[in-house]
Amino acid sequence: MKPRVIIYKKVDQQVLDYIQNTCKVVYFENLDSENYPEFLQELKKAQGILGSGLKVDKHLLDQAPELKIVCNSSVGYDNLDVTELSKRGIMATNTPEVLNETVADTIIGLMLSAARRMPELDLLVKSGEWTSSMGETWFGVDVHHKVLGIIGMGGIGSAVTKRARFGFDMDILYHNRSRNEEAEQKFGATYCTMEELLRESDFVCLMTPLTPQTEKLMGEQEFKLMKKSAIFINCSRGKTVDEDALVTALKTGVIRAAGLDVFVQEPVQEDNPLLSMKNVVTLPHIGSATSETRLKMAMLAATNLVSGVSGKIPPSLIKTGVQVK
Repeated sequence: MKPRVIIYKKVDQQVLDYIQNTCKVVYFENLDSENYPEFLQELKKAQGILGSGLKVDKHLLDQAPELKIVCNSSVGYDNLDVTELSKRGIMATNTPEVLNETVADTIIGLMLSAARRMPELDLLVKSGEWTSSMGETWFGVDVHHKVLGIIGMGGIGSAVTKRARFGFDMDILYHNRSRNEEAEQKFGATYCTMEELLRESDFVCLMTPLTPQTEKLMGEQEFKLMKKSAIFINCSRGKTVDEDALVTALKTGVIRAAGLDVFVQEPVQEDNPLLSMKNVVTLPHIGSATSETRLKMAMLAATNLVSGVSGKIPPSLIKTGVQVK
């Protein structure tokens, strides 16, 4: 009998076909208040689930007695209670590496957009306000030959570093839990303390996973350490930043501008002050969202799922201490 699995996000047909070759699939293109009771009913019989964003905690796992594997179609897995999964012997996977280059493109795009004020100027042109030569009021700042500080030198951080160093002749500072010797050798990146990075960087890019240690990593004191001319970029998770502190820093000129792909609450609330600030570029958590990359992510998640329910080691198993039998 084929193992029973649940897919709770829309996937490409070729991904669905691949999983159905091995598994009996219960497919929800998305979860909402109407179909969630049906999802919970199916969860009682499921050996694997695949999707992203669903909070997988003790309460949910209590309703999934046959579950063997949880597959996130994302690089982040802060929605998973890894400790609880480990206790129950349930495998967890994510989709690292395949999205590094695409997210790095987005980060560079945010840097350029915020530095050169592209959304502001786009709106000005489209609204018919470009009626004469543009004066200094609308000038931006250079990106090339500036100092980029990267907090979190993992795969995405390295991809950003490559673009910044060779594309824009930027000097790279980085802070990480451990030194990344490859980034130092290949790109001339310099390891430094968090304080040094904040004080010396023209652009500060936050690329850490969300953990209890990184929640509100960037707060009032951190923004005050930055240059007044500095631009802050966040493509990690919204909760790695104290959003109120960021709003204050932008309003009072503590820092120049920000480029954000993530927020504390998503979708972002309409009354969020960041949305009314001209010196903030906002994106809807779309860093990895190209057709090509999302397909790669879905296929890796599918491979993880099929491997896990078949008793094999998934390609991107999150280290939880679970022994694969």
